[in-house]
Amino acid sequence: MSSIFKIAQISDCHLFSQTDGLHHGANVYHNLVSVLDDIKNLHLVDAIVFTGDITQDHSEKSYQLFVQAVVESDIAIPFYYLAGNHDELELLDKYLSVPPFNREKVFNDKYWQIVLLNSKSETPKGLVTPSDLSAFESIVDGNKHQLVMMHHHPLDVGYFIDQHGLENQAEFWQTINKFSSIKAITCGHVHQALTLYSDQSPAIPLFTCPATSIQFDTNKSAGASNGQGPGYRVFSLFTNGKIKSDSYFLTKE
Repeated sequence: MSSIFKIAQISDCHLFSQTDGLHHGANVYHNLVSVLDDIKNLHLVDAIVFTGDITQDHSEKSYQLFVQAVVESDIAIPFYYLAGNHDELELLDKYLSVPPFNREKVFNDKYWQIVLLNSKSETPKGLVTPSDLSAFESIVDGNKHQLVMMHHHPLDVGYFIDQHGLENQAEFWQTINKFSSIKAITCGHVHQALTLYSDQSPAIPLFTCPATSIQFDTNKSAGASNGQGPGYRVFSLFTNGKIKSDSYFLTKE
């Protein structure tokens, strides 16, 4: 069983307008740069997907610093992106408009179709609108396997971030369950590396991506760091529809 397609996922950078901005004590710009360097130096991947929350202070400069970090990393492979609840869609498209960024929300390999599904709403909670669910149904290629990538988590994880999870979970899974070709969902937002499973048969795995900023302390009632270093995920997608996903964490300095 040989891997034919590899994707790195990063998420939840929470940058500020300055490179020395701290999020719960972590220098989040430095963390992002370190994660990008780690991916470039250690993993031969075909694409990188960012699943939301570039900014913490909602400044345009934070988007520019994200672009700066990626461009200065000399990453040349396609770099796709989604909006998180902190992000503004128009600012993403404005600044993530130079190579290697790609604004397409569907990309393909011979055997796999990767779909980036918007879940940003007017509140911190997630919502995949009926029109987006309908559009999703129309683009699923039944001749390929699918990996669906999004920002908000469509299954509860059991700590405070659930108050800002996906609002319409039932409708989301009703749509997903129509397609046996969908092999996994992956999301950001939860600041942890978890693997959960839907209640359908066979169960579809939900992978959550560790943040480049901080990992949440799941014993707290609000956002706080658990002291773990920045992280990311790598997906190995096989011709037969199998998925191998590994999480990587950098040592906290």
